[in-house]
Amino acid sequence: MLIKKPRSWELPESAVTSESRYRNRREIVKGLGLGIAAASLPGFGTGLSVGQALAAVADPTAHLYPVDRNNGFEGGRDITPEKLTSRYNNFYEFGSHKEIALAAQKLEIRPWTIEIDGLVEKKFTIGIDELIKKMPLEERIYRHRCVEAWSMVVPWSGFPLAELIDFAEPLSSAKYVVMETFMDPEVAPGQKQFWYPWPYSEGLTLKEATNDLAFMVTGVYGKPLAKQFGSPLRLAVPWKYGYKSIKSIVRFKFVSRRPKSFWEEINQREYGFWANVNPEVDHPRWSQARERDLATGRKIPTLLFNGYGDEVADLYEDIKGEKLYR
Repeated sequence: MLIKKPRSWELPESAVTSESRYRNRREIVKGLGLGIAAASLPGFGTGLSVGQALAAVADPTAHLYPVDRNNGFEGGRDITPEKLTSRYNNFYEFGSHKEIALAAQKLEIRPWTIEIDGLVEKKFTIGIDELIKKMPLEERIYRHRCVEAWSMVVPWSGFPLAELIDFAEPLSSAKYVVMETFMDPEVAPGQKQFWYPWPYSEGLTLKEATNDLAFMVTGVYGKPLAKQFGSPLRLAVPWKYGYKSIKSIVRFKFVSRRPKSFWEEINQREYGFWANVNPEVDHPRWSQARERDLATGRKIPTLLFNGYGDEVADLYEDIKGEKLYR
């Protein structure tokens, strides 16, 4: 008799959208053609023109999606509808509010190059399309918990960050990887706000970066990643607060000393390097015990490490005197 041991974040099977049901919806949408697909694009009908909607799918990698789902990564709740997640986005490069989907369409995502430097065998630059071709794409359903105490469940497509680490060939002296986003104030007006330390940057230890959960995102909802999600390449680390999941990455730098990330530099008291989710450690200005589900509006209990403790808790067992949960 086979007994399945549920993961720490899993809910009963009856509470999760079935794979067949979700895949059927995706195949139907895929077969309807570009015109109908454009009508379902993020923001269409709420500000984006037809031309902008079509441009959002003009991606050289579009034929690769949808990719096969890795059933080892399920979100534990129903997938949050795309019409909600695509219109409620933090992307400070385009504004400090959530309604940035239209503004983000100005971001040109081709050509797009990724720089790999720092403590590596050989520094190099690679185009995003070439990088994607080298990586094993899959779909994973992840929970996403924002430090602002709201949450969603998203079907990301992409590849393990560990694959990119191997590809970069860091030296043994490298202990951290620093990621940076693009810098173009003419396109992203938020970058004209000089009091922010642009470009946006984030960092992970190499142990975190090579954990199986750390994921580089290139697509979402069975399509290439929309610009407001951080196209063409973003990070997803679901056991951490959302601000660690840096968007629109152009650089990976390997270093020996712990970096200071964007929000940590702005306000170290409220935003630290680790940013691991913990319901028992409040933000200085609000409780983290519960979160608002974006799909239902319901307040639900927050879980330690956002429910992924079995997979990541061992990363922090030997770390003493650090504020791991903010």
